[in-house]
Parts: sequence; structure tokens; C-alpha cells
Amino acid sequence: MTADWTQSLPEAFRAYQGEGRIEEVECIIPDLTGMSRGKSMPFYKFTPDSTFFLPVSLFYQTITGEYVDIADIPNQWTEMDIRLRPDMSTASAVPWADDKTLQVINDLEMRDGTPLAVAPRNVLKRVLAMYRAKGWEPIVAPELEFYLTKPNVDPNEPIEPPVGRTGRKGAGRQAYSMVAVDEYGPVIDTIYDYAEAQGLELDTLIQEGGAGQIEINLLHGDPLALADQVFYCKRAIREAALKNGTFATFMAKPMRDEPGSAMHIHQSVVDAKTGQNIFSNADGSASDAFLHFIGGSQKHLMSVLPLLAPYVNSYRRFTAGQSAPTNLEWGADNRTTGLRIPTSGPEARRVENRVIGIDCNPYLAIAASLACGYLGMVNATAPRPEVSGEVYAGEAELPDNLGDALDLFEGDTAVQEVLGAEFCTLFDAIKRAELEEFKREISPWERQHLLLNV
Repeated sequence: MTADWTQSLPEAFRAYQGEGRIEEVECIIPDLTGMSRGKSMPFYKFTPDSTFFLPVSLFYQTITGEYVDIADIPNQWTEMDIRLRPDMSTASAVPWADDKTLQVINDLEMRDGTPLAVAPRNVLKRVLAMYRAKGWEPIVAPELEFYLTKPNVDPNEPIEPPVGRTGRKGAGRQAYSMVAVDEYGPVIDTIYDYAEAQGLELDTLIQEGGAGQIEINLLHGDPLALADQVFYCKRAIREAALKNGTFATFMAKPMRDEPGSAMHIHQSVVDAKTGQNIFSNADGSASDAFLHFIGGSQKHLMSVLPLLAPYVNSYRRFTAGQSAPTNLEWGADNRTTGLRIPTSGPEARRVENRVIGIDCNPYLAIAASLACGYLGMVNATAPRPEVSGEVYAGEAELPDNLGDALDLFEGDTAVQEVLGAEFCTLFDAIKRAELEEFKREISPWERQHLLLNV
């Protein structure tokens, strides 16, 4: 018998379900990397009021799965359970599953009901609550860049572009080419099918500049809802690629001679009561809030770079001349700046953060970017003068490695207060451990050029 609560599931899921019976439910959470973890169960075991548990230690792991000892966490290895609370507004299909399957993102709580401070979704909620306390509602629109690649089953081998319908490998430098998009038609069609079944609101899809590089834009809206969509979308894209015999990768820089992949975020803020964009004055001119949002971004984005570029590979993307910013300057319709102001009318005035890599956790990247703008607005931080023309360097150039970025992250107490000190301590420890793991590796470049030549 169908439970009564299923009648309120989203229309997209009901269309996907059809006359079939829901067989399985996945209760999932985004971990620090932005990947899904959780529990799967038969449909009869689940209700929206169900309570499930996971050990908090899943947040103590690096990207390689190694556990990290964190001095500031008392009784770290007691394996305390945390409570999962299904957020039914996130209910969505799992269209690649063999059986009719429902997935639901869960909120995480301590045993006493307080939000788990280190959970990425809660970090974003914390920042959004600060905006609401000021009577503001931020609006975001993410752009997702990623690569389709030939399956890479040996990590020692370089990643290669996929083979398209013509039998040729994908070629770069074909930005906006419809022919290039058509090369991977079956994958694109499957992505669209999965997105429709999940109720994801895709805006546009284009071929980007890299070989096999695609960009998908999402419609603007509430930051938490958009972070959920990015979380779902990345999983769906991976599955769509696998279904068609290719890989989809969200590495920031998967191929040496191809451009990196970003997750640009368009940001604006509206008055919660009137719905008016506070970045514009009544006469259509740029407001102080707009300038201060930029000022805060310029002052603090450098400090939160580990949340926007979280891995050693992330910093390979920041290369002048390859559409990836190396600075935090701002300018109108200028893609060489870290902060671009797209051409728009006053009601759509916004700031595009072009620094963020697609390898980020969307909850943390959106939280960090909005936190910087928030600090600028509450502290009336003036921006540097607007720039014009090509600007690959600037007064504030981005660090070129994760270690230097973490040093800046540790020193910005204002950002840590907004994001939460407990989360920042944990995140910093995990990233330091990953950096040390990477330093122990010997790369193919070293073996090729140093083994017999030095």
C-alpha cells in the first residue's frame, strides 16, 4: 500500500514513478568533498519522520579515506552518532537506478537536536541566517563546467578526451560549437533525461573551450536550493556519462594542455520585504551595498580560497590567459577579473565570482563567497577602483598553492566567525593532512625526467 506521505512528493518524481512502486529510499548527506554518503533502505522502512544515524567520524576523513586526528576535538574516536533528519523538500528521483528509487538529502543534528556545526549544509544555513537577520535574501546562479573523458582506469596514465560519434577524439578550442556538443549527443540527452526526472532546473548547455568540456547553467534562486541542485546534478552527470561509456570529471584541471573547469557563481541580494535588488538604487545606479559586497569579496575571498579551490590540483587552474582569474579585481563584463559584473539592467545587477573551481563542495563554496560579501556590507568595506581591459595580475593575486592558501585561511578570524570556528578548525586540519599526503607522492614527471637524468 502506498503511504499517504508519497502524495506530496514533487511532480517530477511522480512523473518518473508513473504506475510503478517505490522500491528503495536513499537517505544521503553531502560530505566535506561534496559527495553523497548515507544509507539505503527498502521503501517500507522509511517515513519522513524516520530518524537515522551515522558516525560523525565520516567528517574526519581526507579525500583518500585516511582518518585525521584533530587535537581540538575531545573524545574524537568515541564514534559518536549524529542524527539524520530527512528534508522532504529535497526529495528526488534516482533515475539511473534499476528500481524506482527515491533520494532525500538529510539535515544533520547532534543528539540534543542542535545542528552539527561541521556539516556543509549547516555551514551554508548559518551564513544565510546572518543575511536574514539583516533583512536580506541572497540569490545565486551557479555555472557548472566539467569534462567528459575517455575512461581512465589507470591513474598513472594521462586523462584523454572522449571519442565522439565521428570516431575522433574531442578537440579543444571549439567554445560554443554546436557540432562539438552533437559529438556527445547520447550523453547530453541522458543528462537532460536525468535532470528532468530529478526536477533540476537547467538553464543552458554549451561546449566550453576544452576538449570534451561542457558547461551547464542553473536558473537563479535560493542558495540552499541551488547548492542542493549542484549536489544532485554532479552525481547525475557522472551517472549519465557512465551509462554512455565515458567518464565525467569535476577535477579543476584534468588535462595539462586544456583549460580548467570552474563553478562561477552569480550573486545578488534582495530586500526580504520588498524583493528589490539592494545592489541598485531607485534611480538604477549602483548602490553602496553593491560596492561593499565587492569590497568584502576583495578583502576576504583570498582567505577562503581553500573552500573555493580545495585541492592541490585546484591551483593548476589559475593560469593567466586561459579564462581563469589570477586576481581579485573587478570590472564590467571583464572575464580576466576574479569578480566580473555582467551586463544587466538595475534589477539584475549582480557580482559573478569566477574564482571558484568545479571541484569545490557547492555548499561550502557558496557559503564562503556569500560570507565575504556579507562582511563587506556590514563593515562598509570599500572596493578598489574598477579595472578595465585585460588584467591578469592585480593588487591582490591569488596564491598558487594550497599551503599558502591555508595560511591565509587560518589568519582571517572574521571569516571564521561567520562560517563557524569548529568547522574551520576541522576543515583546515583535513586539508593540511591531504597536502601532506600529496607531498609524499612521486609524480610521473619526476620519474620521467629525473630518474635517469640527474
